Amino acid sequence: MVDVKGIANPLFLREEELRQAIEMFFFAYRDFTGEPDVMLAGLGLGRAHHRVIYFVGRNPGITVSELLRILRITKQSLSRVLSHLVDEEYIVQRPGDRDRRQRLLTLTQKGVELERRLTANQRERIATAFRNAGADAVQGFNLVLHGIIDPEDRRRFDVPGTGGPLGNARLKAGAGKR
Repeated sequence: MVDVKGIANPLFLREEELRQAIEMFFFAYRDFTGEPDVMLAGLGLGRAHHRVIYFVGRNPGITVSELLRILRITKQSLSRVLSHLVDEEYIVQRPGDRDRRQRLLTLTQKGVELERRLTANQRERIATAFRNAGADAVQGFNLVLHGIIDPEDRRRFDVPGTGGPLGNARLKAGAGKR
């Protein structure tokens, strides 16, 4: 087991510490996606389907264009996945109210139930890790993730009027800038 408390001052990270973080990120992601992957495979779906279901669930009425920006995949890739999810009645799409060319996406009840099942284990993993780590570690973890995210997407997690990312969390001057 890794002694996370033994990690050196982040201002003086060495190659080994950076590589250890990369490996931990890999193992965490593998385990975080493992159970949903098994459920998806049983339904003839994959991770791309999960991502679409997740973000449509989090953003009911999201446009196809916005979903493409979030997922950073091609229209062709999204079209295949989205068509399958519509055909299987996990998602409905309707034209936009103002612009009929827009396609607005929403989960069906079947889609809502699938999203809940897929993310139940993930929510529990995160909740357990957060409880075990404590508030300061959670704030630090969120700041690290915020720093890894490309700058154009970071603002999604900034809370307006707080003077910094993630609401009460504050980055030190110059930290996180590229």
